[in-house]
This record gives sequence, C-alpha cells and structure tokens, in this order.
Amino acid sequence: MSGETSTQEGNGTAGRVIRIGTRKSQLARIQTDSVAEKLKELYPNVHLEIVGMSTIGDKILHTALSKIGEKSLFTKELENALEKNEVDLVVHSLKDLPTTLPPGFTIGAVLKRENPHDAVVLHPKHAGKTLATLPDKSVVGTSSLRRAAQLKRRFPHLEFKDIRGNLNTRLKKLDEKDDYAAIILATAGLRRMGWDSRVSQILDPEDCMYAVGQGALAVEVRACDRDILEMVSVMHDPDTVLRCIAERAFMRHLARGCSVPVAVHTEVKDLQLYLTGAVYSLDGSDSLKETMQTSIEPGNEVEDEDVDESAQRVGVTASNVSQAAQDAAEKLGVELAKLLLSKGAREILTVARQLNDAH
Repeated sequence: MSGETSTQEGNGTAGRVIRIGTRKSQLARIQTDSVAEKLKELYPNVHLEIVGMSTIGDKILHTALSKIGEKSLFTKELENALEKNEVDLVVHSLKDLPTTLPPGFTIGAVLKRENPHDAVVLHPKHAGKTLATLPDKSVVGTSSLRRAAQLKRRFPHLEFKDIRGNLNTRLKKLDEKDDYAAIILATAGLRRMGWDSRVSQILDPEDCMYAVGQGALAVEVRACDRDILEMVSVMHDPDTVLRCIAERAFMRHLARGCSVPVAVHTEVKDLQLYLTGAVYSLDGSDSLKETMQTSIEPGNEVEDEDVDESAQRVGVTASNVSQAAQDAAEKLGVELAKLLLSKGAREILTVARQLNDAH
C-alpha cells in the first residue's frame, strides 16, 4: 500500500488520498475527470488528487507515431510514477496500452466503451461531403497506419498524409490551413471533448475497422495493491471487458503490438461474442480478414475452487466478470490470430513493417 492513510474502513481506501496519474492534454484530463467522478460517487469518503504528466508521445510531434514505437509512447512516464508510488492509479485510453504490461502492473478497470469507430472531420469548405464525394487527390490527414491502409483501399481517389498533435492541434491544422481536405479521428475522443458537431461522417466497419481497445478507458494499477484494485474493479463494464480481452489477445498473438496495420470489430449479441480481425499491407492492396465467434455464457465459477480471481488476461484483472467468459474471449482472440497467420498474415505484416521502417 502506498500513500497517506487515515481512516481505514471498507476496502482500506476511505479517508486516504488517492492520486490519479494522467497525461496533461485536454482530452486526457476530461477522461480522467470522468473516472474521478465515478470513483467519488462510489466512494464519497475517498480524497482524490489528479497528477498531470507529459509523455514522450506528447513531446515528439514531428515524427509519425509508427516510426517511434507507437506503443508505450503515451504510457511510460505514467507507469514510472505508478512504480515509484507517486500515483496510485493511472487513466489511459486502452488503445494506448501495450498488450503486455510491465511486470507488477495490471488493468484494474475497463469502463463502458464509447463509440469505437473512426470519424471524418471535414475542412469547412467541404461541408456536406463524405470521403466518397471529396474531389480527386484530396489530402486526408491521419497518424494511423491502420486507418490509412484501409481507407487507401476503400477510397483510392484520395491521398493520405501524416498529421500529429492532440485533438485541438490537429483540428487547428485542418481549419486554419489548406493542407488537408479532411482528417480522421476517433469518434470517442470528439464526443468526450463535446465536439459532436465536427463529426461529418462515422466510418462503418466496411470502410474502416477500429484499433484494438479504441473507445474504452482503462485504469492501470499496481497488481499488488489489493485495496486499489478492489476499489476500481467496480467500474468494469463486462461486455467491454470481454470485447477488449478478445481484441488484445488477437493483437498480442498476431503482432505483439508492433506498429502495423491491424484492425478489429467486436460485438456482443445473445451471449455470443463476435470478433472480426484484419491485417493490411501499407497501401491496403493486400489484406486478410476473418470473423469468429464464441459463447460467453457465464460458467459455474462458484463451485470451482481452482479459479484464480487475480489472474490477468492480456493485462486485465476482472474478478467480477465471469472467468469462463474471459477465458473464452481470450481464446477467441488467439484462435482468430492463428487463423489469419495460417493464411499468410505474418508475411503481410512483415512487409508492412519493413516498408514503414524504410520510409
């Protein structure tokens, strides 16, 4: 246990100052404040303090994310603070978290997912258009290999150019210059910022599938800090947990979280979890895409004395979500990855990685 303690009651956190680590960007603060509000509702006697930090990804704004090791760019400094007991929990966008966490850490809560799809934000002069109706050679900004690969395939009349910076910066680059006809952003981020009016088009899975974990918030904690883990676990959204476990297992088995064009789409319906996964060449000309499903009906865990409630699945600890369903979700992700690998996914991703490194 870390931090100051005073009144110890309930799960040992009442009266204690709980420090929440976050990136300093406006969106990160909005996301962290939303988690803090939930915690305050659940635990009125807990004192919360928010600690803002800058990460490598926030500082390097002139290089494509895919060139500088995409994963952990936005998490390393926060995890360092967590390791040193300078903060007690950290709020992340789940898509920023690698599928393998550093030793001693776990995702203690995955909150209900916002719309995970990507959105088109048009330059004001193109108001009313869609990607399909933009003029030939229009330039679309995106910092994601995944988005560019799928959209090049779907909309060959468009050109794609890298754009970096937080949401405010990217929107400013779009609006104040003539460099881009449109940019592609996560719908979830725009909604959390209150900028729904800027969404010109939400891309459906046929146009562009989303990133692993996109739209979900994750709370990372020290795995040994049982009081904090118990406290935040109440915020788990079961459907989101299962979808994201499947997605993360798929990514981990397929590409180990490297900067390559990998996309997913998940759905829970009638106790069935559906996972669609795809890999793409950088220009989108070569791709593999498959869908699998599994039952996520809760198992009979109460009678199973061997169930380890602290077990992690692709970095997630969710003792209050059916262990059998979590196992099924993780297996689904691995099986789908194996299917794509058997059809040549490794070759597509290897070439994509080599080309990206060479550019």
